[in-house]
Amino acid sequence: MKAPRLLDGRLKLRHLVLIDALSRQGSVVGAAAELHVTQPVATRGLQELEDILGVPLFDRGPRGITATVFGEAFTTHARSVLAQLTQAGRHVVELADADRGSVVVGTHLAGSNVLLPRAIAALKTEHPLLTVIVREGSPDALLLDLEAGRIDMIVGRLTAPSTATLQRRKLYEESIDLVVSTTHPLAHASDVDRVALSRFPWILPGAETALRRELEEFFARNGIALPGNRIEATSFLTVRQLLLETDVIAALPSLIARDDARLTTLPISLEPIGHSVGITLSAERTMSPSADALVRFLSETAARMVP
Repeated sequence: MKAPRLLDGRLKLRHLVLIDALSRQGSVVGAAAELHVTQPVATRGLQELEDILGVPLFDRGPRGITATVFGEAFTTHARSVLAQLTQAGRHVVELADADRGSVVVGTHLAGSNVLLPRAIAALKTEHPLLTVIVREGSPDALLLDLEAGRIDMIVGRLTAPSTATLQRRKLYEESIDLVVSTTHPLAHASDVDRVALSRFPWILPGAETALRRELEEFFARNGIALPGNRIEATSFLTVRQLLLETDVIAALPSLIARDDARLTTLPISLEPIGHSVGITLSAERTMSPSADALVRFLSETAARMVP
């Protein structure tokens, strides 16, 4: 197979945007809706790209499309190109006006409640005109956004070491506690029967998360059935409000209960469940001055938070 000629003018940026959307949506219809084009336009764009590369990028099926090995490989490179272009545009803006840049940070539960808000507040004190955009999502979705340059960094739980493409910086270690409201029936018990836990509603993280798998192992080790009455949520605001208004139990980072007098922890150890909280960055891109500033304030804030 000859190497495809990608610089002869046929390959367009819209092709790279399209394959990124197709990979995430898993269907031509979904990608077309996201990009605000018709389905025939998206289908034609995919056909053009496959003609340019000379290989099939997706297998078509009754339930959508699945990336082939060629599709997976090219999508990774397409996202890298899109990320570099996004970064280039923002870098030019920041060179023109260093105090009016922007930084986009993705977060999930472990970083969103205390660390990130405090770091942003400190950053804005020094750089009031710097715009901080916070996007909340699942760990997997945020990693895709980081890969494609839609976000500059992820703040939250670190579940894997650094790789050739991802740089992970640990900021502190944090335990996981069982959290309830101070009005919960178990709130002031000095000893809690673990079997009694399954009689209450629970908030659990999504099935795709590492914490969910660890909690399922905790239930199995203690001979407790996975709670049938449960909610799956990762939004901090949603979780906190449910804790305050109902008798749910949630497994949450210890700083959440420590920072809210209306919440308390149950006297049950979840060891060895714990986690490192930190920053995940792209190892393939140079950070913008704005992103570099937020990383600095995150590190300084974490150092003050945890002894």
